[in-house]
Amino acid sequence: MSIYDITVKDNKGNDVNLGEYKGKVLLIVNTATGCGFTPQYDGLQDLYEKYNDKGFEILDFPCNQFLGQAPGSAEQIESFCQVNFGITFRQFAKIKVNGKDESPLYEYLKSEKKGSIKWNFTKFLVDRDGNVVDRFAPTVTPEKLDAEVAKLL
Repeated sequence: MSIYDITVKDNKGNDVNLGEYKGKVLLIVNTATGCGFTPQYDGLQDLYEKYNDKGFEILDFPCNQFLGQAPGSAEQIESFCQVNFGITFRQFAKIKVNGKDESPLYEYLKSEKKGSIKWNFTKFLVDRDGNVVDRFAPTVTPEKLDAEVAKLL
């Protein structure tokens, strides 16, 4: 199995096979709009703007498992992120990253880089071949990932 065998839902409820991202460098993030780390959306957007034309994508998965910090509908989350942070990268449907009803995507990511997800804004970096090359704690800001992303591009 590879990451490209996984299908997720976008924030409109449509199926998205991650195979469409073959050949791209991915940063996969579980996000929340009401978290102390929410301002990281600014840094994520900056990284996206800097590297998107070189084959970089950010996959944003809102997750409400940590103190209910991602409340609201997909439309409300999308609006919040666009109004407050101007994000233009792709957002997906809310998911669970741990436990019962855990997303198959996060099962896979955690099998590649061990450990449960402890909080919002945990980041996984995936190379152009679909290999999960690194995992970053929520405290690691997007700005600190710049050199890692650049190396993979």
